[in-house]
Amino acid sequence: MIPTKAYAAQSATTPLAPFSLDRRPIGDNDVQIEILYCGVCHSDIHQVRNEWGGSTYPMVPGHEIVGRIVNVGKAVSRFNVGDLAGVGCFVDSCRTCENCKEGLQQYCDGGMVGTYNGKEKGTGAPTYGGYSTQIVVDENYTLKVSDKLPLEGVAPLLCAGITTYSPLRHVKVGKGHKVAVLGLGGLGHMAVKFAKAFGAEVTMLSTSPSKREDAQRLGADHFALITDEEQMKGLKNSFDFIMNTVSVKHDYSIYLNLLRTNGTMIVVGIPPTPSEVPAFNLIAKRRSIIGSLIGGIPETQEMLDFCAEHNIVSDVEVISIDKINEAYERMLKADVRYRFVIDIASLK
Repeated sequence: MIPTKAYAAQSATTPLAPFSLDRRPIGDNDVQIEILYCGVCHSDIHQVRNEWGGSTYPMVPGHEIVGRIVNVGKAVSRFNVGDLAGVGCFVDSCRTCENCKEGLQQYCDGGMVGTYNGKEKGTGAPTYGGYSTQIVVDENYTLKVSDKLPLEGVAPLLCAGITTYSPLRHVKVGKGHKVAVLGLGGLGHMAVKFAKAFGAEVTMLSTSPSKREDAQRLGADHFALITDEEQMKGLKNSFDFIMNTVSVKHDYSIYLNLLRTNGTMIVVGIPPTPSEVPAFNLIAKRRSIIGSLIGGIPETQEMLDFCAEHNIVSDVEVISIDKINEAYERMLKADVRYRFVIDIASLK
């Protein structure tokens, strides 16, 4: 076993605190990664506080992991000691269903194995995430990371990045398309960057006038205040796609009216309660609503390579591990631009 330092939640109501765990011994197909940075995702809060149900404790969160390989199993062929590597939201899947065979492991029919709050195949041992000094992962669920980009900015690409990249690629966003991004946060700021990089004309939709400058800096061509009724009326039937990143309750119908005929709303935010969708708003213009969940291993690698080529990273605030509970509270107040990232050296 491999002794490992970490931060964990012992229950849904206790703060994260120092914790020790043992990583599994390195198998033939495994790599051991010394973790350098780990992003902090809003879903970490949901799971730590059991807001989605099914949480198990102790829980070590973290699924936006970048680090350096320090050991490899004897059958490993894709990585060498010293390579930079990343781990995203899952560390295994059934590998045999149609989705897995097509590289869509995030939609595994048997259920993907979460990087944390999951159970390892075979042993049923709990999985522990990236708020820790090291992790052991099968090389087939490990990603190559370029040394061209700052690693702290790469870490959130493993969730916030791929969550927005995947659906934009799926609907083939490109030149000539008009894309609106609803909500400028961890997901929204990456959606702006990717949509712009793909050649689209991008409009940021926000409730906060203070986000205008940031939206423009990130690449948005236009900025619209949702609270400005006249501005919203002028945007009716304007967009080919709307990337909806909002995770609080809101009225879908307001934004569906902004879509052109055959327009599509892409939902990646997860509100706590179901959202009503008036059928007429879909039928009248043959509009669609689709959802999307992260990306598979091949597409996530594609995204990382694209980001290295186009110099795209997340905007981050680096924190020490002892600030994690404070960071959670700040996230709930939207007091971060736009992703917290833990410097794991502070844990060692």
